[in-house]
Amino acid sequence: MFTEWRTWEQARTGLAGRLDADALDLLDRAAEAARRWHGDQRRPTGAPYMEHLVEAVEVLVRGAGVTDPHVLAAALLHDAVEDTGATVPDVEAAFGPDVAELVDWVTKPPATGAGRQAKRAAKSAYLRRLGDAPDRAVLVKLADRASNVQTLDLMPPDFQRRYHAETVTYILPLAQRHPWFAAWYASWRERFSHLR
Repeated sequence: MFTEWRTWEQARTGLAGRLDADALDLLDRAAEAARRWHGDQRRPTGAPYMEHLVEAVEVLVRGAGVTDPHVLAAALLHDAVEDTGATVPDVEAAFGPDVAELVDWVTKPPATGAGRQAKRAAKSAYLRRLGDAPDRAVLVKLADRASNVQTLDLMPPDFQRRYHAETVTYILPLAQRHPWFAAWYASWRERFSHLR
């Protein structure tokens, strides 16, 4: 479980010995932009949205050992374009083309049709497209999903089954690119084997 870093301040303390001053400055700016863009949004569990973003960073750093500041900044910003009024050009203007490209890869495009089927089809197409994503973008997605699924048991049963199936179908193959994530997701799959 990656729930030690609940706030950016806790994450920053945990990062202080692992990153240089320039990297910490970039992440401070990314955390501030995430706070500003997400505002008072909440996760489906009712937790402040920032907790999820910080958890994704915690998964990358404390779990997978990732210290690439652009990957970590993208983890903090990974839902900004999808869930707020921010755009990829906004991210690029503030954080450069590398971070913007990573965020763009993990941003689910809006559904082109109306209704639940159109949304599910768009999401499936997006998840399949991640198979072509660069490894650094895949790292961001794997950390995002790890944050989401580590507490899957707190969600309604129908959602649990659907999200579990989606994770097994699309995310577990991506995890095979990265040994730490492959092992973590294998353990997670065993923990939630009752949802098969």
